[in-house]
Amino acid sequence: MHLSEYLLTIKENPVLLLSYLLISGVIIVNGWTDAPTAIATCISSRTITPKKAIFLAAVMNFSGVFVMSQFSGKVVSSITNIANFGDDDKTASLAMSAALLSIVIWAVAAWFFGIPTSESHALIASLSGAAIAVNKTFDGISTSEWSKVISGLFISTIMGFLFGYIIVQIISFVIKNSDKTKTDRYFVHLQNMSAAFMAFMHGAQDGQKFIGVFLLSSSYFVGTNNSNNNIPIFLIVYCSALMALGTSVGGMRIIKSMGSDMIRLKKYQGFSADLAGAFSLLISTLTGLPVSTTHTKTTAIMGVGAANRLSSVDWKIAKEMILTWVLTFPGCGFLGYLLTVVFIGIRW
Repeated sequence: MHLSEYLLTIKENPVLLLSYLLISGVIIVNGWTDAPTAIATCISSRTITPKKAIFLAAVMNFSGVFVMSQFSGKVVSSITNIANFGDDDKTASLAMSAALLSIVIWAVAAWFFGIPTSESHALIASLSGAAIAVNKTFDGISTSEWSKVISGLFISTIMGFLFGYIIVQIISFVIKNSDKTKTDRYFVHLQNMSAAFMAFMHGAQDGQKFIGVFLLSSSYFVGTNNSNNNIPIFLIVYCSALMALGTSVGGMRIIKSMGSDMIRLKKYQGFSADLAGAFSLLISTLTGLPVSTTHTKTTAIMGVGAANRLSSVDWKIAKEMILTWVLTFPGCGFLGYLLTVVFIGIRW
């Protein structure tokens, strides 16, 4: 679809406008909570200023969505197929609106306390909760797509931690006899490059998820084709711009938690964490596993810290993050269910 067709469809269906506005809100919240993880380490180690890092994240988010969507739209497909909201277009849009509102409520609360939360897991849980409310059974949930979510949860955790541990060990061995001042100068540039790679993969993962929700919402009204060859360019630009806006407005809280509070990183360690997280996301995206950018990057940072010594990681902060992730599935699922019941009740 072209932009003009989207605008016409919105004009004719006010309930779709509500859905689009809430999707936009979720993307901005993602900028608050998920996008900062891509640039947290390079800001905390002072290899780049926050303003330049945010600009870098915006550019690479766009590039990640655009480039990876040409090679693989498997993440888009996973989101569009995760739940079925029935045949009534207005009920479906109300259910998705309720699901999206639950994500905003959950994520803003986590952001307020400076705890990174996963919009990826929140999105999947809330859509599933809404689908259960509409169908009054679990039949509206795709078990095959949910199996990818669960697999991605464990695989990304293991990959992030192991890659972080292994990469930093290799780098430590290579530079152990080098002049620290000179190596620091090199890693200033290397870390900025790895942060760009991480931001690129954040766009590839999360950008595709939001595009998937846009296409899912539109499909009930205009029957859009959800394949990766039919992703409108304006959606890519729109999602990337909103991510950058969210990061610039509220990202520093998460940057502090990720890059400073949990562990103090040296430049080569920050480079290792970014590289480990980005490679984990690349593998997940190419295999179609919808995973959490925050989850992956955090476990990579933990792996880097553990390679030095376990006590270097503030496990209290780590436990708070893990608890938030564990509670996200039932919490957002319940909120999605409850708000859907309320929204549909108000309609009737």
